[in-house]
Amino acid sequence: MQYETVIGLEVHAQLLTHTKIFCSCSAGFGGEANIHTCQVCLGFPGVLPVLNKEVVNFAIQASLATNCKINRVSEFARKNYFYPDLPKGYQISQYELPISEHGYLDIDLSSGNRKRIGITRIHMEEDAGKSIHDISPDGTLVDFNRTGVPLIEIVSEPDLRSSEEVIAYLKKLRDILIYLGICDGNMEEGSFRCDVNISLRPLGQKEFGTRAELKNMNSFRFVQKAIDFEIIRQQNTLQGGGEIVQETRLFNVSKGITESMRGKEEAHDYRYFPDPDLLPLIVDEEWIKEEKGKLPELPDAKKERFMTDYGLSEYDASVLIADRAVAEYFEQTLKNFDNAKTVSNWITGELMRYLNEENTDIGGCSVTPENLAAMLGLIKKDTISGKIAKKVFEEMFKTGKEPALIVKEKGLEQVQDLSVVEGYVDKVLAENPESVAEYKNGKKKLLGFFVGRVMKESKGKANPAAVNEIIRKKLKQF
Repeated sequence: MQYETVIGLEVHAQLLTHTKIFCSCSAGFGGEANIHTCQVCLGFPGVLPVLNKEVVNFAIQASLATNCKINRVSEFARKNYFYPDLPKGYQISQYELPISEHGYLDIDLSSGNRKRIGITRIHMEEDAGKSIHDISPDGTLVDFNRTGVPLIEIVSEPDLRSSEEVIAYLKKLRDILIYLGICDGNMEEGSFRCDVNISLRPLGQKEFGTRAELKNMNSFRFVQKAIDFEIIRQQNTLQGGGEIVQETRLFNVSKGITESMRGKEEAHDYRYFPDPDLLPLIVDEEWIKEEKGKLPELPDAKKERFMTDYGLSEYDASVLIADRAVAEYFEQTLKNFDNAKTVSNWITGELMRYLNEENTDIGGCSVTPENLAAMLGLIKKDTISGKIAKKVFEEMFKTGKEPALIVKEKGLEQVQDLSVVEGYVDKVLAENPESVAEYKNGKKKLLGFFVGRVMKESKGKANPAAVNEIIRKKLKQF
């Protein structure tokens, strides 16, 4: 029997507010255990939560960017469960009345097709603390710094059918949140994480199969591996006459398999009820309009504009817009050098190569857009060759110096005197009589050999166009 995979996602995004959702404690990552805590986030008797308005602002922006309908009235609820890292014995979340509903994202697949994935809802909630199992041999320790850190949970419709679609959706969603500046998207630190609900059903059947939930995966690669393994596991179970158990499973990275963690809870297990300490949240049109005005140009729109306005290929535009800071760097460079393709090639080539080698991002780059444009201007004016430019760029990246200064200090200016270039050519041809003879006998590809030798002889400073022209003329004379 053939089966269809059905996948829905619950994505938790930690918001980049300075303070927690219901108190003034720092929401920053790290720090000594249990220092970012107070009576409110630890659930002491008699304390009252106060909603952080910036959390609502960010939730509205995320809702607008994902085409969701923002509810004019939403309500906070208590989600009751008992873990050591949940000090109140409940989590303040939203249930029946979330901040927004009924949105969508369009994802692009390797087949060239575009698919729309529905978003069921976005709701705000507080994070739990962190249980630490590998420090004390006597038991589990708890760090409550993360308790009360603001999250939005973005719940998709069960519209996904493969690990490829899941990764495309997650990357698209992560890019949008980073563009908005409301989440840093760091999966390793847990500020962008997802739970995957996955089930199989016979091809053509409308009813969903029994689902398993996959949790605690901190990279796109592990998400994909876990889904692919789980699909095969469920297929083998069903084809062998077994039944799928509704449960929560973890991905064992070292073994590359999913393993049972616990039975899967349903909504009624959490005994949701409206939080009596928090009034219903009213979001009017003016508030929505204000947050809409803060939205930046989002990735899809920027990609389309780069292709239309700058004539870039879809691939080049996709690479540049993948990071908002890189896209801004590209456009800043274009203010001083007007060839978009050339700028794109240098950013996606040399610049990104050095950034990757140094394990840094564009924010840590010492080559300013103005200096990159100035270097490209030197190439255009034949002050330096493209080959020499790579040496200049390397020095710019190391030191942050202006390209003209590097060229002057290192004597890298291109040789413009044609008599000097001719001298290099004569020397190379005289040293390679056999190759000259082979060229005259029809082996025209040797022209590249001669050009390479002349460029080496001139230490890359000869004008390549002049070198080509002089070599051709000289060879005709033999």
